[in-house]
Amino acid sequence: MNVVPRETTSSQDGRFQLLVDAVTDYAIYMLDPTGVVVSWNAGAQRFKGYTESEILGRHFSQFYTDEDLATELPRRALETAAREGKFEAEGWRVRKDGTHFWAHVVIDPIRDARGNLLGYAKITRDLTERKKTQEALRESEERFRLLVQGVTDYAIYMLDPQGHVTNWNAGAQRIKGYTESEILGCHFSQFYTDEDLATELPRRALETAAREGKFEAEGWRLRKDGTQFWASVVIDPIRNDRGELIGFAKITRDITERRHAQEALEHAQAALFQAQKMEAVGQLTGGVAHDFNNLLTIIVNNLDLLTRNAREPRDVKLIESAQRAAERGAKLTQQLLAFSRRQPLQPDTHNPNTLIEGFESVLRRACGEMIRLQLSLAPRIRWVSVDAPQFESALLNLIVNARDAMPNGGSLKIMTGNVTLSEMDSTSSDLPPGQYASIAVQDTGTGMTPEIVNRVFEPFFTTKEIGKGTGLGLSQVYGFVTQSGGHIKVDSTPGQGTRVTMLLPAQETGIETSEEEDETERPARDSAGTVLIVEDEPAVLEVASDIFDSLGYDVVTATDANEAIKVLDGNLSIDVLFSDVIMPNGMNGVELSRKAREMRPDLKILLASGYPMSALPSEGLGAGVSFISKPYRWTELAEKLRGLRTGA
Repeated sequence: MNVVPRETTSSQDGRFQLLVDAVTDYAIYMLDPTGVVVSWNAGAQRFKGYTESEILGRHFSQFYTDEDLATELPRRALETAAREGKFEAEGWRVRKDGTHFWAHVVIDPIRDARGNLLGYAKITRDLTERKKTQEALRESEERFRLLVQGVTDYAIYMLDPQGHVTNWNAGAQRIKGYTESEILGCHFSQFYTDEDLATELPRRALETAAREGKFEAEGWRLRKDGTQFWASVVIDPIRNDRGELIGFAKITRDITERRHAQEALEHAQAALFQAQKMEAVGQLTGGVAHDFNNLLTIIVNNLDLLTRNAREPRDVKLIESAQRAAERGAKLTQQLLAFSRRQPLQPDTHNPNTLIEGFESVLRRACGEMIRLQLSLAPRIRWVSVDAPQFESALLNLIVNARDAMPNGGSLKIMTGNVTLSEMDSTSSDLPPGQYASIAVQDTGTGMTPEIVNRVFEPFFTTKEIGKGTGLGLSQVYGFVTQSGGHIKVDSTPGQGTRVTMLLPAQETGIETSEEEDETERPARDSAGTVLIVEDEPAVLEVASDIFDSLGYDVVTATDANEAIKVLDGNLSIDVLFSDVIMPNGMNGVELSRKAREMRPDLKILLASGYPMSALPSEGLGAGVSFISKPYRWTELAEKLRGLRTGA
């Protein structure tokens, strides 16, 4: 057994005492088993203000506040240390001068070799500054929390690094509709539309924020009830002291109203620009037309003078050709003047329905064979003050334009109605509030893009092939309507057709009444049905078309059996097939009839031929088929058709 010399032990105790006495950042002292102070170092004197002579022999409870004394904390601290081997806590302590400081306290029991309690070692550290810093931070965080929670115009919330919502303010609840309990822990991607989710915008937004320090954008977002709002979004990354990403701060603002206001302003600016452009172009075209009319006056009068002295047939023919060209030029200038609203008008009060019905035959002929024209005319349409010929010209231009948009056939409808414009409505149309008559032409054609719609009324603008249009038809319509005090609007969707609506001011008098109070949709006349005429000779085809048109039929034509089968295979309603028997391209009229009866069993068929009926192969045609010999008169044709309808 090694015995440590007494001198060595004393030396070590002395050095340890010197070490303890030298420590000034910690109060290190000893207590006897009852809590009386038996040693005191420089740190204890600095913290607590007592000198060694003042404190030795006194109970350590005098360092505790009245609140802690009331709960007997000093006694309980010593008992805990003795029982558990350690007592550690933080709390307020009292200095000699009565001031308080925040202390971190550790009390360890001291026992001899046999385990007998000799006393306690007590180490105290002054953490007042740290406590003040923590309190200031806590108060700052609390103020910030109250600030964020008090904001209702912005959604301010945090996300974890994966994008899950970790807190939620009142503004977020107001804007997005979720309560805090409903949304905490959910992924923020549920605020995004399906279109944004398909492009993984939420993931890309967080990646951008983490990589670049911020993500900022505007877009549509979803509320809890499924409605959408236009949002301004900012996402900032949150990093700790070591630069590690611990989440994201997300701020969202509902700017839907601002977006609507901006869109309204853009629309107003575009409308103003369009009006200014059309006005400028109108002034230009009006000037050109005026000067061109002066030149035409000279040309036409000189041609008239030449006509008086012309004797040779060749000279007469050349002059007449020049006169026709001059007349065509005069028509072009009239269209230019109409667009520029300088065309002299002779307005009178008219019923739009009467004008349309009186012009119907021309409109039907303009539609062509593959277009089915229908009229839907309001029975109590308001009268308007217009120049009737100019009205008919404008309507014809709209019909021709619609027809050209349906090269493969389709439906075309002319509709009239009464319109009352309110203050809000009149703002968008630049018309004063009041009563108007509406005349609309709607087709099922190719439609137009918004860019083309914005230019359709410009002179010489056309989407047709070179040589198939002057580009003045719709500009004439625009000029006529605006000069008549009205407004014209185009609604078109590519692939779905176009609707052109003319609004003309209604007149106080001249309202035509009818027994029918409701608007009805009907053919413009008592149509006998639709006939498909198959004839390869143009002259004969024209005569047959005129006869059937005079008999009340809507006419569709084909020049051979193959074209006819394409028509029958479509959706167009056909009541009668009228076909020549002898036709080119292989299939004759009888074979076409058999094929037609297979496709449409209820179809009435009338075959025309210069051969005797006994020589025609009519087996298998069955009932509902009749023959007529060439040459035929319209009375004979009408009788045959009557027999087909009655089964006679």
